[in-house]
Amino acid sequence: MNARAVVLATARAMLGTRFRLHGREPAFGLDCVGLVCVAFAGAGIVISAPTGYRLTSGRRSDFDQAAQAAGLVGVTHAGLGDAMLCRIDARQWHLGIRSDVGLIHADAGLGRVVERPGAMPWPVMACWRCP
Repeated sequence: MNARAVVLATARAMLGTRFRLHGREPAFGLDCVGLVCVAFAGAGIVISAPTGYRLTSGRRSDFDQAAQAAGLVGVTHAGLGDAMLCRIDARQWHLGIRSDVGLIHADAGLGRVVERPGAMPWPVMACWRCP
């Protein structure tokens, strides 16, 4: 199995995991950053995630730097198993993993990791994949 397939399979294995802000361990809960970190860790890629952030903070450059430091490659369009950075609104970022169905992400409103089918509901600002 290639690295992107492992990322996708690991993200899918997290479906149903409860949402927890700043969550990095599936046993205790994940947020969107934690989900992406866990999914890529499944493929042996360690992403140094920020800590102590609020839901409405951060800069795009923070995400770009973390992706670059982990050795991820920026791409124009997401393929299966790629990380996607979306803009929920003017102040809020959101991360997820592209699947064949849509997007796997930690949904704060639903309180768990879900796979959202269909087209992206938010603008996609950046995408990264395994090297």
